Amino acid sequence: MSKRLVVGTSCGSLYLAPERYRDSEIKIIPMGLIFKGVEYRETTVDPIAYYDELEHLKNPKENLPRSAMPKMEDILEIFDGAVTGGYDEIIVVCLSSYLSGTYSLLQTIAKDYQDKIKITVVDSRICFFPEGYLCYLAKKLVDKGLPTEEIIKELEWVKKTHQIMGIDAKLDYLIYNGRLKGGKAFMGKMLNICPLVGFDREGVLNSIRTVRTPKKALHELCKEILPIIGDRKSEDYILYHVYTGEETLDLLKEVEKEYAIKCNHEDVIVSPAPGSANGPWLAGYGLSFIRREDEPLE
Repeated sequence: MSKRLVVGTSCGSLYLAPERYRDSEIKIIPMGLIFKGVEYRETTVDPIAYYDELEHLKNPKENLPRSAMPKMEDILEIFDGAVTGGYDEIIVVCLSSYLSGTYSLLQTIAKDYQDKIKITVVDSRICFFPEGYLCYLAKKLVDKGLPTEEIIKELEWVKKTHQIMGIDAKLDYLIYNGRLKGGKAFMGKMLNICPLVGFDREGVLNSIRTVRTPKKALHELCKEILPIIGDRKSEDYILYHVYTGEETLDLLKEVEKEYAIKCNHEDVIVSPAPGSANGPWLAGYGLSFIRREDEPLE
């Protein structure tokens, strides 16, 4: 049996997830975070303290946080370690190629290693914990001894079903980061517009619709997620809250009671690098289906 190493990027929040996901044999490539003129590896930043600071930050325009590509030295340390550790193959699960050039960077590096070790890079087409869950699933399947080709098929099946949907209760950081500009930004603030956002199947984060007031947007969010789950049994999916700050999350937990929505998985905070674009007022759902035996891979 070949010896295979599973690697993920820190944007998947795997290192922030419940303890059962924190497998020491899964290596994490830390994304960069630039804040107040200092660059950090996001795995060294306490997300709760970080989002609290963003919420109360003075002059946020002058201290706007930005995410950054992982450092080359961190990637090479993991890849070189796999070579010297006697691994035959590396499976890397990466955040959506739409959001970052990290996927392309890892593919380029993989070519440089092709005479040393086989490296398979998987574009998760998403971010936050669904990305990390793919990494965790890959490790489970490696441990079961499935061939890499079968593992990739399993990951592709989950990619067709997983979801991230949420709202940004305040537009501030979306405006500061340039995602909302000019008239849209002005009208959005004036009318208390709240965007409902989600990833499409290509890994693009889109606005599904805009709604007046956060509470109304959370109602729309609940209405969106229910039909996706459908009549699927709870053991055949994981549904959980994703969030940056607790204020919007607490409001979501109140609203979802009206729809009898019950998460069957612990909340998972968004890691600081991808959360920087949204600011501390993001809350929503992460959803991944678990393939049943009667469901074909293709």
